[in-house]
This record gives sequence, C-alpha cells and structure tokens, in this order.
Amino acid sequence: MPRTARDVVFVDGVRTPFGKAGKGLYAETRADDLVVRVIRELLRRNPGLPPERVDEVAVAATTQTGDQGLTIGRSAALLAGLPRSVPGYAIDRMCAGAMTAVTTSGAGISFGAYDVAIAGGVEHMGRHPMGEGVDPNPRFLSEKLVDTSALVMGNTAENLHDRYPSITKERADAYALRSQEKVAKAYADGNLQPDLVEMLVRSAEEGYGLASADEPPRPETTLEGLAGLKTPFRSHGNVTPGNSAGLNDGATGAVIAAEDTAADLGLDARMRLVDFSFAGVDPEVMGEGPVPATERLLQRQQLTMDDIGLVEINEAFAVQVLAFLEHFGVADDDARVNPWGGAIALGHPLASSGVRLMMQLARQFAERPDVRYGLTTMCVGLGMGGTVLWENTDWEGSAK
Repeated sequence: MPRTARDVVFVDGVRTPFGKAGKGLYAETRADDLVVRVIRELLRRNPGLPPERVDEVAVAATTQTGDQGLTIGRSAALLAGLPRSVPGYAIDRMCAGAMTAVTTSGAGISFGAYDVAIAGGVEHMGRHPMGEGVDPNPRFLSEKLVDTSALVMGNTAENLHDRYPSITKERADAYALRSQEKVAKAYADGNLQPDLVEMLVRSAEEGYGLASADEPPRPETTLEGLAGLKTPFRSHGNVTPGNSAGLNDGATGAVIAAEDTAADLGLDARMRLVDFSFAGVDPEVMGEGPVPATERLLQRQQLTMDDIGLVEINEAFAVQVLAFLEHFGVADDDARVNPWGGAIALGHPLASSGVRLMMQLARQFAERPDVRYGLTTMCVGLGMGGTVLWENTDWEGSAK
C-alpha cells in the first residue's frame, strides 16, 4: 500500500514550574510524578482527546535511572491513568531529549503509524546529576577520539569563547542580563503562566506546598553583579553561573497529532511541523551544534534566516547563543530571538527543555499572525545540535 505523508501539528504543551536542583522546589518530589502531573494536565486541558486515542507516550530523560528509569514513557503513562493499551518509551539525546521525542513521534504520525502522541521530557538534576553512573569508554581519551574537555559542558563553553574571540565575557553577560529582564517582563505580562501546571510539593521540614512559578529567575540581576562572578571552569575565563543555565528540575509535555485527526477531534492546531534536522560537531565545542543543524534545514527548505520570524534557542550558555547569532548575521538583541527570555533565567532541566521552546513559540505565533516560520533550536552534549522548523497555523497569508 502506498503511503502519503500527513501534516503534523502541535496541539498543546504544558510544563511544571522549573525548580533549582539540590534544595529547591522538588528536592523531595519524584521525577516520574512530575511527568504524571504533566500528562494529566494535558488531558484535562484537551477534553476532546479521549485517552484511548493516544497512540504513544515518548518521554525523554538524560539520566535514565531510579525514578527516571523503568522506561519512563510507559511507567508514567500507567501512573497517569492512561489506558493500558497505550504504549510508551524512553528516549535520550541529552539536552535535546524532548525535542527528539517530538520529532520521532511526529515522524511516526506523518508516516501513518500514529494519529496522536504525547511527547516530552523530565530531568531531576537534584536526584540525578548529569553524568551519574556514567562509565565513559577509556578509548575516548586513550585514542584521543575527543578532547578531554568534551565531557564537561562548562569547558566546552570556554572552548567556544576561544573559537569566537569576538564573543567577550562582557557581551555574554549583557546577553544574560537581557534574558533575565525578558523573563521578568514575560511574567509581568502573564505570557508564561498559561502553560505552567501547579505541582504539589513536599518538604519534611515545611510540610506540603504548591509550586506555581519558576524558581531560577533572578530579576535583581545587574551587569555589575554578573561581572563579579567567578569563572569555575577556567581561571580568568568567560563562563560564569550568571551567563549559563543552572542545574534544574522539571518536566514538560506536548500533544502532537495529525492535522486531520486534530480537526476531527476538535483540537487546536497551534503550529505545523515543517521539518527538523540534527547534526554533529566537535564534542569539545558542542555549543556550535545548532549552526549546522539549522543550515541543513534551511537549505533543504530553500529558506534563509530572513524568512524566520521567531527563534526559540535554548540558552545553555550565552556564548552558545551568541555564536549561533553571529554565524547567521543576527544581532545580539534581535527582537525575533527568545522574546520572553530563555534558560539562563528560566532554567534548563536538560531533556525537558525542547518542549519548553515549542510551547513558547506556539504562544508567540498566536500573537504574531504576520510571522509564518519559527525555529526551535538547541545544542546537545557530546557535540550535536537540533533544529525544528514550525509554520504558524494563524499566519495571515495562509488560505483559510
């Protein structure tokens, strides 16, 4: 039987507020419970979606052990009360885990294997620090397959400063400050709250509470304060806790569907998946990954950066964002880029972040019918980048 690719749409996305790893919001909360809360909220917000119509649950985690193990896509689906007929799986592409969950599930929908999927990610970095239990093959170093700095993300960011000498610490700090300011404004304007799901939290000392807002933002940040921070990855270096994303806990999830199925069920089609690309780079400068991933995608679609009206790029490190912008000739303060701020302020719970980028882009599309195309893009550990191209279903130039 011949198969015809179907259009895939982003229906809805939600996330828990992001917490600080260690003694933050979720210090005594399980990672799988964060995912369960997200799945339940997606179903609550989309009553037109019968639970039995969910064909797959794909959940990413970078450290797949403990309460982030046990094939978390399947275990969280069961815990969330989805029918036992609904399968699930776990996926790992480090920081791009949730992004890959969406693109992989979306490819299955386009192929016709699924109609509807839930895709997302979780990371509890307080319980499971990045690299926990990892046993790197000694050949990586003995055969010099990668530079020794490749396994420490902060060191790769310092290497990127070396590769782009025009990106100074002052420039990185200025970008970080803008991220904090934009997040503060987005909260004040009520732009971020619609996609946050409140999460019950527990503390042995303080009892029960409710997480309703992100914990990492530092609206009091100043350039002077950023300038005085230590550079832990290199003496007299450029990378600081202020111009980097922190260590965080949180979960995200999205409903994606075939466009015709969404219409049949009365679900929103907030943006359309056009294309996606993943690419590899030298692991010791992993922050450069979004550049070739985006180049491949734009070339394949015969587009340029001038055709892109909005860009949601993950802010693992300010230098990584600035390297991407510099490569494409985009100004550091271009209004298209992260209009509501990014991970430097909001946090980056590794495998969950890709869907946060998507839900923010979908919200911005709704406010910008003049914009047709947007990107979500991010760098990935061990030298990769991922980029997804989306089309605004509310674009004023589309045939209604």
